[in-house]
Amino acid sequence: MRAPPPPVEIPTPDALALHYRRFRVSERILLTGHSHQAWPDVALDAQEEAWLDAAEYVDAKWEAAYVRADRVREGWRALLNDDERGEIALAPNTHDLLVRFLSALPWGSRKTVVTTDAEFHTIRRQLDRLDEAGWISVRRVAGRPVEDLAGRLVEAVDDSVAAVLVSSVFFATAEIIPGLGAVAEACRRQGVALLIDSYHHLNALPFHLHESGLSDAFVVGGGYKYCQMGEGNCFLRFPADSEMRPVVTGWFSEFAELAAPKTPGEVPYGKGPARFMGATYDPVSHYRAAAVLDFFRDQGLTPEVLRAVSLRQVARLAEGVTRILEPHLGVRGAEAALPGLRRGPGGVGGFLAVDLPGDGALPDAGEVRKRLRARGIRTDHRGSMLRFGPAPYVTDDQIDEALRAFDEALEG
Repeated sequence: MRAPPPPVEIPTPDALALHYRRFRVSERILLTGHSHQAWPDVALDAQEEAWLDAAEYVDAKWEAAYVRADRVREGWRALLNDDERGEIALAPNTHDLLVRFLSALPWGSRKTVVTTDAEFHTIRRQLDRLDEAGWISVRRVAGRPVEDLAGRLVEAVDDSVAAVLVSSVFFATAEIIPGLGAVAEACRRQGVALLIDSYHHLNALPFHLHESGLSDAFVVGGGYKYCQMGEGNCFLRFPADSEMRPVVTGWFSEFAELAAPKTPGEVPYGKGPARFMGATYDPVSHYRAAAVLDFFRDQGLTPEVLRAVSLRQVARLAEGVTRILEPHLGVRGAEAALPGLRRGPGGVGGFLAVDLPGDGALPDAGEVRKRLRARGIRTDHRGSMLRFGPAPYVTDDQIDEALRAFDEALEG
């Protein structure tokens, strides 16, 4: 059993806000932490450094860029609690990596992909289009209730399945998916590849890859949300012993062997992360990500610290939203409007989802989001789910002000 982490000093939001001056986090209430957190000021300094390196070194800038890329790989490995059993391939977005993963699957007699009806659009749309084209067959299971989702996925895995694709935290409701180790074991028995979408997990709560039984899983994620890295920073973690050969591949996959003699009819793949690499990319994103990773380290913003902050903030939001909804919906109605909290605040990731379908006395999520924006509160919605996403630089006073605005927005 893992020893409990030592006590840590949690930086105050006011102290952290000093490092986010350009995003003006003290002047605005940004509850979009689940979608786009503010970037610390060091990110802009890093972007300027990338420009200056290009100006100084011209085409030789790639040596410096690769140093940043290695730092970013190291950062993802640490957030996953991975070791030498995994490799980390980088790409500008998760869709690039998803397509390479799908193109590497052994599609012979196995044409089925198992997934849920609650996945983000990256997975949903691509699988739907492949299914529409008749290239694969998609077998969807209900994502909710999440308590027994793992069991439904296990039951769906058989010898016709090539891969299982599932999130570890759902993007619409923030619900944490328990029991993925059992899914990994079922996949292992049937020779099925398992891909975990960790985008709403990393830096919102700790991820323990091996302790969760996911050592041979593929994992995608990125830095646009809780990691404060901005766009262009995504990864695919894959088992180090993988011999998959993506059909969709780029010349960076054999970058180190470009000068080697070529054998007609044979396409080589590089070692380590190169197996799933693409082609030329903008290295500015890695400068920014490397600087932000160092900033998090220096500020003591570990996943454990960030989880402690998030739990307290989400609990404060949940208490306030419940108090506001009960006069409109009653006790049970208010509980039903917070679907992620059936297991308490510990059952959700980094945000609070409020179900406002607009089919009763209250306006729908889109309208409430619009009214909140008019009152200076930044948040968003996905379908009927209004999402409140705090961040470590958001103060209690800002949360309370947002709750007052939410109360007013429900009334018009």
